[in-house]
Amino acid sequence: MAKAGDKSVAGGKRGLKRKAAAEEPQEAAVADDGAAESGAQPRKAAAFPPGFSISEIKNKQRRHLMFTRWKQQQRKEKLAAKKKLKKEREALGDKAPPKAIPKTIDNQRVYDETTVDPNDEEVAYDEATDEFSSYFNRQTSPKILITTSDRPHGRTVRLCEQLSTVIPESHVYYRRGLALKKIIPQCIARDFTDLIVINEDRKTPNGLILSHLPNGPTAHFKMSSVRLRKEIKRRGKDPTKHVPEIILNNFTTRLGHSIGRMFASLFPHNPQFIGRQVATFHNQRDYIFFRFHRYIFKSEKKVGIQELGPRFTLKLRSLQKGTFDSKYGEFEWVHKPREMDTSRRKFHL
Repeated sequence: MAKAGDKSVAGGKRGLKRKAAAEEPQEAAVADDGAAESGAQPRKAAAFPPGFSISEIKNKQRRHLMFTRWKQQQRKEKLAAKKKLKKEREALGDKAPPKAIPKTIDNQRVYDETTVDPNDEEVAYDEATDEFSSYFNRQTSPKILITTSDRPHGRTVRLCEQLSTVIPESHVYYRRGLALKKIIPQCIARDFTDLIVINEDRKTPNGLILSHLPNGPTAHFKMSSVRLRKEIKRRGKDPTKHVPEIILNNFTTRLGHSIGRMFASLFPHNPQFIGRQVATFHNQRDYIFFRFHRYIFKSEKKVGIQELGPRFTLKLRSLQKGTFDSKYGEFEWVHKPREMDTSRRKFHL
């Protein structure tokens, strides 16, 4: 009986401790409120010693309270340092040191030996003799064939139809079970300059093959984050038939330069600025973001943009010489994640 009584007393003590620990944050909050009402300053957060570790506190509520106080103290110290630095800059005036540039993955990028120099003679010679030279010399005009994988579903078909309104002189045809090796000769015979194939998986577009005709190259992309026009909030009216402008951003290496020229060859040479439409291929960390906008002049100095859609993101998987040939094709570049993705600061485009 004595043992049972001792256990009940010990249990009661533990219950009182838990109750006191639970009431402590509430009492602190009430005390702070009372100090604020009376006009007195609330008590300051306790200064933590250098070797103090909050994780050593066993009580969960006490640990949460101390962590909250520590976060408040860190926030106050950071704000005070900012105010002090601002006052020093105002006092120095023009003699103030320049602001520090924040470190990001983009500006800490590992230097790539293949980065293109605009004044490089070798690069200029390669551009004058590559597969896209006839387009950039205005000897050919783009004519695009857009098709899908076998038995496409509605979402993929709608993406092809909307893409045909973005790219002028593009035509949508259904595969009907034909192999790509049979489609490519037919495209060349009908003077098509490029072939776009949109693949799907589980009724969702997940890949894009872009082949430049008649001599290649062929690029294979992984497609993600697809949004059709109806899925974009605050979108503008459907695009007009004007030839859009094209923006290619941040394609800096030799590989990125080739991919950028491949995208540029899809659009006619002379954009119609009266349509105020622009197609953007923005490369960031080897992800290519496609957006289609219309810009609106609000005044003589202010310009706004209105997204028209569709939108999607591409990730290059491989670049193959010549037209599509999965069995005997020679690849210029293939993405190998285990070998190439060892550093977060190294990019290939």
